[in-house]
Amino acid sequence: MAIIQWYPGHMAKAIRQVEEKLKLVDIVFELVDARIPVSSRNPMIEDVIKSKPHLLILTKADLADPKETKKWLDYYKSRNEYAIALNSKEPSTENIILKKTQEILADKLANKADRGIKNAEIRSMCIGIPNVGKSTLLNHLVNKKVAITGDRPGVTKKQQWLRSRRGLYLLDTPGILWPKFEDQNVGNKLAFTGAIKDNLFANDDVVIYGLNIFINHYREGLMGRYHLTEDDLEMELPELLLLITQKLGMRDDYDRASQRILLDARKGKLGRFTLDFVEEFEDLGDD
Repeated sequence: MAIIQWYPGHMAKAIRQVEEKLKLVDIVFELVDARIPVSSRNPMIEDVIKSKPHLLILTKADLADPKETKKWLDYYKSRNEYAIALNSKEPSTENIILKKTQEILADKLANKADRGIKNAEIRSMCIGIPNVGKSTLLNHLVNKKVAITGDRPGVTKKQQWLRSRRGLYLLDTPGILWPKFEDQNVGNKLAFTGAIKDNLFANDDVVIYGLNIFINHYREGLMGRYHLTEDDLEMELPELLLLITQKLGMRDDYDRASQRILLDARKGKLGRFTLDFVEEFEDLGDD
């Protein structure tokens, strides 16, 4: 398939704005998709935010494989990285974030308390790639719809300050992708989970990539949703896609069937799944 590249002009502008606003915040909340916690981390952001306290938030945990999410949280803990996994709509979300934030900023908050500043306000910046769930999380935290949401990338177009019900100040930022995916697997995973606009890639190529992972790790979801047998899953992947297309009543319309499969996966109709596995990244970040 063609190399997936996507870098609208507002992405470069967003990076510059993040750099400019960092001095205003106490902590950075970096949101990643729990289904692809490595592939959804923007490598361009790492150097920009490294000077600030940092909390990695794995969003959409309700769609991810819970066993794999647990492995990832253990992995980050072993590397002394602060990380939490959330379903952003759960009532306990704000308490979880606030508690972890206070833990990370304990020394700074204690210093302020010693100077007579009690209940000091905490200013945070929320960053992440498109469609990672920033707007959904922020709307929940402030208990009203102040950020536009949608199951498509690129919804948030500008930075805005918000205040949570517990007094946590949050600077929302647009989703930021990087110019080119050197590893095409990363591009496929981002496309499969909806971080890249569907008109920027070939749906059937991305679906075939996803089908291969599901056959190896989550075949029950495929079999149940599309009435497949174990023998069906032994087919060559293009043949399997044709079979699913026919079972969906779409004859040989690969593209339409691929769109349906992508939608089913993103909505959780194929079951909970993860595409990034800890075992593939055990030396991540090592020199």
